[in-house]
Amino acid sequence: MGIEGSFWRAIAVYRVASLGYAVLLLVSAGGYQRPVAGWLVIGVMAVWTAVVTVARPNARLLALDVVVTLACLLSSPYVQGPDARASGLMPLTATWVGGPVLAWGVYGGRRAGAVSAVILSLGDLWLRGLREWSLSAPVNGAVLLILAGSVVGHVARLTKQAEERLQRAVEAEAAVRERERLARGIHDSVLQVLALVQRRGLEIGGEAAELGRLAGEQEAALREMVRSGPPDQDTAETVDVGARLRRFASATVTVSTPATPLPLPAHQAREVVAAVGAALDNVRRHCGKDAGAWVFAEDDGVRMTVTVRDDGPGIPAGRIEEAAAEGRLGIAQSVRGRIAGVGGTVEITSAPGQGTEVELTVPLLLE
Repeated sequence: MGIEGSFWRAIAVYRVASLGYAVLLLVSAGGYQRPVAGWLVIGVMAVWTAVVTVARPNARLLALDVVVTLACLLSSPYVQGPDARASGLMPLTATWVGGPVLAWGVYGGRRAGAVSAVILSLGDLWLRGLREWSLSAPVNGAVLLILAGSVVGHVARLTKQAEERLQRAVEAEAAVRERERLARGIHDSVLQVLALVQRRGLEIGGEAAELGRLAGEQEAALREMVRSGPPDQDTAETVDVGARLRRFASATVTVSTPATPLPLPAHQAREVVAAVGAALDNVRRHCGKDAGAWVFAEDDGVRMTVTVRDDGPGIPAGRIEEAAAEGRLGIAQSVRGRIAGVGGTVEITSAPGQGTEVELTVPLLLE
């Protein structure tokens, strides 16, 4: 369990030490008024200490932990006798009541630790009597118990968050190193071969020229993939859209983005990049493999705009509506549908012989 396991081991040590202190109190007091009952309670405490130390922590177990501890606490008047409250004797459980509070703090955070501390503190205060309300030992003990649950819970939560960040950083560093190793291998082998195929294909001509052109496109795409760094994880809070768009760059596609990141929430970024990919697919399908396309991306702090332009023959008036009516939903669903799903808009400008411009605009939902 990582760093959390260290907390549970420390709590186990605390429980055992507190149990020993309770045994010492019982022995030093001669067993109190009812020694047999006292040792029976100590036996219950010992068994329960073993159970919660061995068992895997969960909400049900820790709730039962509070109940068992409260029952042992409230048995003190019977074990110690009716004069125990008046003489101000410490309850039989002594400091053992702190175990559930610390456990809830580690398991559920500072609020859970504070709530469990309040429950046990109320039991302790009722046990000792509240007729003469004052900031005496009982009240001070309750305050300390609540503070302990809150502080330990807060520290445990911060520690677990720090461990998670460290783990992510280690994984990211390992991924970067592996990517750099692969990039060196690709540069020394695959990229050089693709460049050679492109050059020789153009020199030979004919069908070889087409193979050379395709090799050149793949070389450009592969170089951009190596240069752009590791892919962003969809589990991240934000994604750099610019880095993802640059992966579309090829011999026929030019991508222009700011030097600074273009952050979007992961779900928005995924739809925007998919819509741009669909628009570029339409360019290749309807304008030909050699048609040029340009992708521009920018944001003004309120919205992000991504524009896809091509130098194709353009779209005849009404053609998009006709295609949607025929069930061909490339623009209607793959582009407009995706952007509308993240609260954005799509504007298409086209004229015969003047190419097409698809402008995607999405609001920035960053907090």
